[in-house]
Amino acid sequence: MSVLDKRGAGPGHPPPEQQPEAPSGAPSDAGPGAAKTARTRERSGRRGLTLALNALSVALGIAVWWLLASAGFKLPTPPEVVSRARTLIGDGTLGADALASLTRVLTGFALGTAVAIPVGFLMGWYGIVRGLIEPWIQFFRTIPPLAIIPLAVVAMGIDETPKIFVIFLAAFLACVISTFQGVVSVDRTLVNAARVLGAKDLTIFARVVVPASTPFILVGMRVGLGSAWATLVAAELIAAQEGLGYRMQNAQLYYDLPTIFVGLISIGVLGLLMDRILLLAERRLTRWQERR
Repeated sequence: MSVLDKRGAGPGHPPPEQQPEAPSGAPSDAGPGAAKTARTRERSGRRGLTLALNALSVALGIAVWWLLASAGFKLPTPPEVVSRARTLIGDGTLGADALASLTRVLTGFALGTAVAIPVGFLMGWYGIVRGLIEPWIQFFRTIPPLAIIPLAVVAMGIDETPKIFVIFLAAFLACVISTFQGVVSVDRTLVNAARVLGAKDLTIFARVVVPASTPFILVGMRVGLGSAWATLVAAELIAAQEGLGYRMQNAQLYYDLPTIFVGLISIGVLGLLMDRILLLAERRLTRWQERR
């Protein structure tokens, strides 16, 4: 402040004029509302670009498939597959097969996930449990679930039980490892801070470990879902009378390529839809996690 300013601010002199300040509640172009709108527009733009790229990828894939079929490769053309799909839908075969396969996959996947998550938590949280269970997990992880089919048939018969068990095993082994890895990857600083604040094991587990492990669990569930669908066709070798895998194996005997392609596409579409549902759940449950 200059000498004139000091004199002007003294007794008998009015203080120098100051610029009025903007009210604190006045809207600003750079405020949080504008930033949020910009982020929403950016996400919408990315989502639209992703959908456009997905549609382009599907169109290019169908075009390449059509070209290969027209070039003499032993592949059915897309119109032939569409025609066979209409026939199978019209007589109800495709719907019944899809429902049977979907029931088996959902049952095995749900049971495998329900068992894998608590087992993974216990392995990651308690060293004694890890020492007892981890060798068996690693042992069975090296054995393909398809190799268990003969044992499952002998031990469980030829009804739905061995089919669901093989799918259960595939989903369980994929999910339990991810859950275990999520627990052991929790930042120890967070756990120690909770203990300093007086939190007990149950509180730490519910408020720290479970949220921090959720991304790993959901990734494990997505991998387990893929393993479940991959095991489905082999599981339906076990005296199945309906199912997408059964229909494809039956079509193989008659060299019915369009039916095989209908089964492949049906499995792919159902698996993709279920994976998108899990991905949506992952985004909802892990909003706090930074994404690219």
